[in-house]
This record gives sequence, structure tokens and C-alpha cells, in this order.
Amino acid sequence: MSETHVEKIKEFFTSEGFPIPHGFSNEDVNLEAPRLYSDEFLLNYMYIMSLHGLTGYAVSLSTSSRPDIRKYYQECTIQTMKLHEKVLGVMQSKGLYTRPPYINPDEMVEFVLRENFITGWLGERRPLNAIEIANITFNMNKMNLGKALVLGFSQVANTSDVRDYMVRGTKISTKHTEVFDSLFREDNLNTPISWDSTVTNSTESPFSDRFLLFHTNVLTSAAVGFYGASLAVCMRKDLSVQYVRLIEELMDYAKDGIDIMIKYCWMEKPPTADDRDKIAQKSPR
Repeated sequence: MSETHVEKIKEFFTSEGFPIPHGFSNEDVNLEAPRLYSDEFLLNYMYIMSLHGLTGYAVSLSTSSRPDIRKYYQECTIQTMKLHEKVLGVMQSKGLYTRPPYINPDEMVEFVLRENFITGWLGERRPLNAIEIANITFNMNKMNLGKALVLGFSQVANTSDVRDYMVRGTKISTKHTEVFDSLFREDNLNTPISWDSTVTNSTESPFSDRFLLFHTNVLTSAAVGFYGASLAVCMRKDLSVQYVRLIEELMDYAKDGIDIMIKYCWMEKPPTADDRDKIAQKSPR
């Protein structure tokens, strides 16, 4: 699937006269390195990345105007739906899928009558509602994967800047999962499993430091977006504040990652709008 997408994207760029991004090549992969993650981790990785694909393609489809581009994203979405269904089925058959918390149905429809439904600062807080539980579960699943991923990256990174960045990422992920876990414990809800033990003790990197950093930044940026979506629908003020605080921390982390990429000339500049002021300065008088 990925190879097919790369070729199709090349066609789009070539037809419009844009240079083909350098991206990654065989130089960024060491096929002789020992395995860094277990099969169970790889399966969960495919599950989480298929979720990223589904949400990413949906956004891309909804913001595209050209019929051929829309058709392409429709095809990508269908392919990713099939991949997601297959991966999830295998996880469930292997007992590796953590079932979200179960809540008992209400006896009847109720309307909110008191303002304390949206509070949560002091005193007794209302239990989390279904929407909040679903979003916390989703974010915790992703953060658990991210934590294990950067834990492995921290073991194999060759550049001290990248290694320190991954160690910092492990600490941030641990802190965020602890925040989510405390919210669930307060309401006696089960939490998703950790994947830390699926990282081997290998110290030989299967990937270049440039790839490690780029991949981490992609997941961090995606986490900011998912936190933002969760913030938009949560109805407890204390939970909203937690999301705002966690988003700010992730944005600082992502910015520092970009700084490292720029330092080592690892960051490709995406196509940008014309700088009209600069063009005007160069025009003949």
C-alpha cells in the first residue's frame, strides 16, 4: 500500500511541476540490525497507524477540490479501512486488544439541570461521560504506543541530541498516561495495556536518526490534533484544563524536535506560497 501511494504522489507532483520530496530511502534503514520490537508491538503499531491513516485521509478528502485528488483519497480511505479491520481482527484473536471501559445504560433520557455538570475543580466531580471516556481511551492507546516507540528509539539513537530528545519523549508520554490513568481510576474504569515490555534490549538502530526524529515529530503533531478534538467535546472544566496543559507541552516538544532537524539539515521545506515582497524587490526598475 505504501509503495503504491508513494508512486501515485510522485505522479501528482510531477504533473504539477513540483520537485519530488527526498523523503526516506534504503540509506535510512539497516536491515541487518537486531529486532527492536516484538511482533505484538508491531501489530499494535499497525493498528494505531491505521487510525492515523483513517483520520488523515478523511481530512485530506474533505479539503480537496480536484476530482482526481478526491478519488485518490477515497481509494486510500477504503484501503486503510480494510487494513484497520484486518489488524483489529488479528489483535482480538490474539487477545491483544484492550476493550474500552463498559458503562451501563441509563434507564431513561435525562436533561442536565445543574451547572455542576461542567465543573470539576473542587469537591465531588461527576463521573466521566461516554464521550470523554471514548476520547481518553483513544488518546491513551496512542500515547502508550508512542511511549514504547520512543523508548526503543532512545536505546538506538546515535546522535546525543536525538537520544536526549527521545528520553524526554519517554518522560512526557509517561506523564500523560499517568494523567489519563488517574482520571479512569477515579471512576473505577479499566485502562489500556502498556507496551513498554515489548521493546527489546537492542542498542543497534534499524533506522537513521533522521527517520527516528521525523517519525516522532509526526506522532507528536498528530497527538496535538487528537487532544484538540477531545478538548472540543469534553464537558468538565478540569478535564479541559488538563488537555490545554498537555497540548502546550506537546507543542513545545514538537518545536524542539523541529529545531534539531533544522540544526542537522534534516528538514525538507514543503512547497510554500510565493513571497511577493521578495519578488518585488528583485523586479527590474
